[in-house]
Amino acid sequence: MEDERKDGAYGTPQKYDPTFKGPIYHRGCTDIICCVFLLLAIVGYVAVGIIAWTHGDPRKVIYPTDSRGEFCGQKGTKNANKPFLFYFNIVKCASPLVLLEFQCPTPQICVEKCPDRYLTYLNAHTSQDFEYYKQFCVPGFQSNKGVAEVLRDGDCPAVLIPSKPLARRCFPAIHAHKGVLMVGNETTYEDGHGSRKNVTELVEGAKKANGVLEARQLAMRIFEDYTVSWYWIVIGLVIAMLMSLLFIVLLRFLAGIMVWVMIIMVILVLGYGIFHCYMEYMRLRGEAGSDISLVDLGFQTDLRVYLHLRQTWMAFMVILSILEVVIILLLIFLRKRILIAIALIKEASRAVGYVMCSLLYPLVTFLLLCLCIAYWASTAVFLSTSNEAVYKIFDDGTCQFAGKTCNPETFASSNESRLCPGAHCQFAFYGGESGYHRALLGLQIFNAFMFFWLANFVLALGQVTLAGAFASYYWALHKPDDLPAFPLFSAFGRALRYHTGSLAFGALILAIVQIIRVMLEYLDQRLKAAENKFAKFLMTCLKCCFWCLEKFIRFLNRNAYIMIAIYGTNFCTSARNAFFLLMRNIIRVAVLDKVTDFLFLLGKLLIVGSVGILAFFFFTHRIRIVQDTAPPLNYYWVPILTVIIGSYLIAHGFFSVYGMCVDTLFLCFCEDLERNDGSQERPYFMSPELRDILLKGSAEEGKRAAVEE
Repeated sequence: MEDERKDGAYGTPQKYDPTFKGPIYHRGCTDIICCVFLLLAIVGYVAVGIIAWTHGDPRKVIYPTDSRGEFCGQKGTKNANKPFLFYFNIVKCASPLVLLEFQCPTPQICVEKCPDRYLTYLNAHTSQDFEYYKQFCVPGFQSNKGVAEVLRDGDCPAVLIPSKPLARRCFPAIHAHKGVLMVGNETTYEDGHGSRKNVTELVEGAKKANGVLEARQLAMRIFEDYTVSWYWIVIGLVIAMLMSLLFIVLLRFLAGIMVWVMIIMVILVLGYGIFHCYMEYMRLRGEAGSDISLVDLGFQTDLRVYLHLRQTWMAFMVILSILEVVIILLLIFLRKRILIAIALIKEASRAVGYVMCSLLYPLVTFLLLCLCIAYWASTAVFLSTSNEAVYKIFDDGTCQFAGKTCNPETFASSNESRLCPGAHCQFAFYGGESGYHRALLGLQIFNAFMFFWLANFVLALGQVTLAGAFASYYWALHKPDDLPAFPLFSAFGRALRYHTGSLAFGALILAIVQIIRVMLEYLDQRLKAAENKFAKFLMTCLKCCFWCLEKFIRFLNRNAYIMIAIYGTNFCTSARNAFFLLMRNIIRVAVLDKVTDFLFLLGKLLIVGSVGILAFFFFTHRIRIVQDTAPPLNYYWVPILTVIIGSYLIAHGFFSVYGMCVDTLFLCFCEDLERNDGSQERPYFMSPELRDILLKGSAEEGKRAAVEE
């Protein structure tokens, strides 16, 4: 039955070929059409970048803009010494108009510093504070008007309140005093018409305005944390890199011991995490407010609040406990398979030892990915800032011209100004009505698509290069004497010279699926406010299907690239042959491939957990490094999460070399079993140690499967 399956549904096994000695050196170019398409797409991508750089202006992202569309704090302009944006009436930022126009319907000017005292125009214009007050009036303001005329024309704000700069914008300095929210030290203010009001109204208005801009403020606070902690983040990532490199080097010489050490350390790290969560949970017993549930608290932008709840630490403890139990059970049930996987890792260690420069290749992939990300990000920023300044009429009343475009140079003498005396022509947003501006969305989609395509191409190039080098090691009958000189560079040259089109083909398929997933995420965000449950269900199903499709394509591409590196066939042929080869050896795939992936995952978790615990203790001021201590932060979870994510990516980069080596050796092992029989005339290319344990382990699994059937 097994032979019928091999010869029927999943292709014909490889036959013995005495001339086959590993990766074929005499090969031809494959998938040339895809190579041409890639080159044309790159030319178009460069053209889009040039157009974006010609029309874009990144200053629109960096610097705030006043009501005239001029930048605050930009060198070489009249506002060079005025880095902060001041709102005449911050309460109006709570208007729904902000959500439509992305601009507060109140005059805005650039100032040297935010107000630090409470003043009203009515009191200031007859006192010595008037000179201080005038710096918050429109440029060129002359004090020859009456109070009513000044406030009507919007030349000066009706009131100044103590403010603090945030993201280069002046926001009210709201604080609590005896349980009451206050602005500065005042409890009342004059509205400019002589009436005094409770400052609570101003506070509530400011809170609403801040609520509209809450997401933006959160982003800017995170950015501020990065600016003061980037130095320590880099140190944490360097530590992760050194730990990964040390682990890989030790794995080369002590593979078996290191795997068991890794398993034990992961269990201990998770155990310590459970213990720490339990101690924090017990410490909060009896503290006021610690028994509030997460549901009652709701979402808070300051995530530190959650660490003062017992329920948070209970959730962490349960999650870590489940993870600990799952890992222990997997280790118990996979103990025999782990021994087989260790033998494969030992063989991979020997291969990496003979091709040591392969450990440095992830740096090449990293640099190329950084280049792709930098080009994509810069092009996206220039595209998003390549609009022109659009000015619109803003009015608090019922002006019929409100919302229409205007010219600030001629608005004062226009018919709209006469019909709507209280209206203002001020900067609204950056946009445009030309063909280029209408095509911006399409250009952004093309920019994202090209990023996915090029990034997947870079990853594919790395996989083919490593696969070619490790396949040269496996198919050397007398190791390392028969190993060719510079196998990594030879594989890299073959990949670029002959198989650029095949790599582009595989990367294109993956990029199409990824851009569809991005569009589905965009549509899902748009449908969140809808009440159509069928549409939400359909969207969830589509997202799940395309996620699974992307995973399958990644798996298929990876094995196809190995076959390309060995035989030099085109992408479709290589993908088909790899898939059939795996299906003919499906039991061995279950025994070896996934178990080694599990062991490598434990190694990544060990490095990430160790560096993450160190970062947690440092940024929470639990430990100090020499005389230095962690900088003050808005959210200490920002650098911690950054270090954890960065550490995982670094560890993944190093372990990806071993992962690619194991996958290549596994496919070569399956080919070796089909081509040869271990006799003197047809000897196996695998090492004797690998042959003994793999054939024994596979035989046991085959017997077990036969019994179950």
